[in-house]
Amino acid sequence: MKVLIIDDERAIRYSLKEILEMENYQVEAADNGKEGLEKAEKEKYDAIFCDIKMPEMDGTEVLVKLREEGIETPVVMISGHADITTAVDCIKKGAFDFIEKPLDLNRILITLKNATDKANLVKETRILKKKIYGREMVGASEPIVHLKDMIGKVAPTHASVLITGPNGSGKELVAQSIYQLSERSMMPFVEVNCAAIPSELIDSELFGHKKGSFTSAIRDHKGKFEQADGGTIFLDEIGDMSLAAQAKVLRVLQERKLTPVGGDKEITVNVRVIAATNKNLREEISKGLFREDLYHRLSVIVLHVPALDQRKEDIPLLVEHFSERICTESGKPVRTFSPEAVKRLQDRAWPGNIRELRNVVERLLILGGSTISEQDVKDYVI
Repeated sequence: MKVLIIDDERAIRYSLKEILEMENYQVEAADNGKEGLEKAEKEKYDAIFCDIKMPEMDGTEVLVKLREEGIETPVVMISGHADITTAVDCIKKGAFDFIEKPLDLNRILITLKNATDKANLVKETRILKKKIYGREMVGASEPIVHLKDMIGKVAPTHASVLITGPNGSGKELVAQSIYQLSERSMMPFVEVNCAAIPSELIDSELFGHKKGSFTSAIRDHKGKFEQADGGTIFLDEIGDMSLAAQAKVLRVLQERKLTPVGGDKEITVNVRVIAATNKNLREEISKGLFREDLYHRLSVIVLHVPALDQRKEDIPLLVEHFSERICTESGKPVRTFSPEAVKRLQDRAWPGNIRELRNVVERLLILGGSTISEQDVKDYVI
């Protein structure tokens, strides 16, 4: 474990360093805020102890700079001039904890253990989420570069997003990318396939129900919106949602409140909505099948995912990516595709888009030779 101490008092630096080194921590020290910030920018530390009152750059400035630069190392603020207001201000700005001078040995060690435990938990959570949500958006074509750029701009905001594009083009992946890059990435990401839920159950699924509200309601059920509170809800295939359910979703977006089926109390929720559809919602509006007011609520930002036939120059990258992923997941050596095989795949139409391409790559890896040839593509790709 590597710890950085930032303090202008030599005696504090020395004593804290000695205490931590006796506990087998690797310790570095800086005698001012500027030097400490430079060290934190160059090296990775498991925790930072930072004094508040320092000349030129005080500890609060160091803390703010660290967070602005995306350095998430737990920071424990220390001060001999402590008061509640200062402590609360430091915590609001992202400090892990606040310790008063003179420093207490047990408090230091307990705080440090808690700080590193939390950092490890956050890291493990991110690794787990990456396994679940971390599918890459592969491609270097102009449409994909533009889409990635838009995602980078939209993700840090709280705006609702409507994702359009044909089936199998990767709309869910776009939604997950927005979530991962957002401030809500440590909160829930709840997916709802609106087309897969029977119309008579949609209210219960989205808004929950109370025990006894209908025959099979044997216990209270928390709906998807409440499950996503503080995080993000992804309404996939929202164009297939009934008008009645659309009206209730609109109310949640407008008032941030919902009422479970059979309930009489409103529940307040804070949810970011990302919706996706393969339909032209403006046409659906003209047919009376989709609410125009809901459309405008959802379409603060509209992102279009291009069909694979519009980005065929990405096929070689996608084939390589899928081949590596499928082989790795099955515990087999990674196989390659001959240039002729890849060219044959590029020349083909892809009505099923990315999903179809992945299935084709998996089929070829199962049935083809050690190197996938053009003949393999001819034989096994209809």
